[in-house]
Amino acid sequence: MPGITREEVAHLARLSRLELGAEELDHLATQLDDIIGAVARVGEVAADDIPPTSHPLPLTNVMRPDEIRPGLSPEQALSGAPAAEDQRFRVPRILGEEQ
Repeated sequence: MPGITREEVAHLARLSRLELGAEELDHLATQLDDIIGAVARVGEVAADDIPPTSHPLPLTNVMRPDEIRPGLSPEQALSGAPAAEDQRFRVPRILGEEQ
């Protein structure tokens, strides 16, 4: 398999609207050639009897079913609040906006 050429990198750069200098083109051609070679080696190792996976370990759903449980009443929830108003926590205004 022939390596990626400097001209191919320049073409990809134009398509991507990247302005690359001569040194960058040479450097990226070498790097992209190495990357393509590494991907090709992975393809050679992949066996037909091994299914493709997205994770090395199987994933399982650990969520429990929803259950209705009793909650706090508004009075209980606000009982420890320093200030409450209209069954809500009252906090100092931080913005100077009108209501």
